[in-house]
Amino acid sequence: QVQAVESGGGLVEPGGSLRLSCVVSGRIFSSWLSDMGWYRQAPEKQRELVARISRGGRTTYADSLKGRFTISRDNAKNTVYLQMNSLKTEDTAVYYCNVRVQYSGDFWGQGTQVTVSS
Repeated sequence: QVQAVESGGGLVEPGGSLRLSCVVSGRIFSSWLSDMGWYRQAPEKQRELVARISRGGRTTYADSLKGRFTISRDNAKNTVYLQMNSLKTEDTAVYYCNVRVQYSGDFWGQGTQVTVSS
């Protein structure tokens, strides 16, 4: 069984920054971790892609977020990060970590709340 646990969410003013982390654990080898990513879901909206990153570091971003958000990973620590800068009220959402594991499938974290408010 694979577990993904997010942290780093909270309340921040517009223009501020947050750094989210997601640690993956379970009966797996680190080498089995493939793509990892971040998604978000705001009230009354569908869950949407924020960013994804391959094991080799190739990244994909939502067009509207590219330039403000940066995804990265530490393969040795089974961790993926999301650096969020210049936050806007529209970024308020629950942010979810997703990881693709070879020989197993996709796994989701429980989510961490990010609230951007003045």
